[in-house]
Amino acid sequence: MKVYPIALNTFREAIRDRILYLLLFFALLMIFTSRIASLLTVGEESKIIIDVGLSAISFFGVLMAILIGITLVSREIEKRTIYNILSKPIRRYQFLLGKYAGLLLTILIMDFIMTLGLLLTLYFKSGRFELHLLLAMGLFFCELFIITAFAIFFSTFTTPILSSIFTLAIYAVGHLSWNLLALKERIASFWGKALCFMLYYLLPNLENFNIKNEVVHQLTIGWKTVLLAIGYGISYSVVIILLATLIFQRRDFV
Repeated sequence: MKVYPIALNTFREAIRDRILYLLLFFALLMIFTSRIASLLTVGEESKIIIDVGLSAISFFGVLMAILIGITLVSREIEKRTIYNILSKPIRRYQFLLGKYAGLLLTILIMDFIMTLGLLLTLYFKSGRFELHLLLAMGLFFCELFIITAFAIFFSTFTTPILSSIFTLAIYAVGHLSWNLLALKERIASFWGKALCFMLYYLLPNLENFNIKNEVVHQLTIGWKTVLLAIGYGISYSVVIILLATLIFQRRDFV
């Protein structure tokens, strides 16, 4: 399949990016030093380590997706390698899918390393592996499906700087979109209510993937909730990649 070699090449390019390792270094540093922070605060040490660790993995994982994702298309255009690639029997949607898959593979490996660092930190503290963290990481990776898709989507028609700003905005709004329903109840105008309702369902609801509180306090998480979140992440990502493909198909590189 033509997507595979593009994905593999994207992965090889991404792991050579120094920004990736810089972010990984700071993420692991934050995770390992969370043990020290837990000693200086009131509360259960393991809960504090998990809270700080998951926050670090989430924050730096999103930065990796954005900073690497926004350059995947623009770099090919700047180096003019896009002309050589598209002159071959490769369709544009295959090119984008390959870029998307390669970046997801890169982020998956980076997330695995960060998760392993968190598990080891907790193991040295409690003497056991907190495997329930893997569920939180699985849902977080589904969230990155959407963030990565948006990074590539914006990169198909705008500059890397604007792509990063737009993607960060989507990330921020995605974690606040649930407020739109509460806002809808406070607005008297019919059109205002309709706008809030429409935006709520159009914008990604990234809180669907946030189970950090449940994991930290070891609360029960229903499998229905997990499966719905996974389905939502995959479906939303597919739609965004399809939109990116439509825009990329119409773009003129001559």
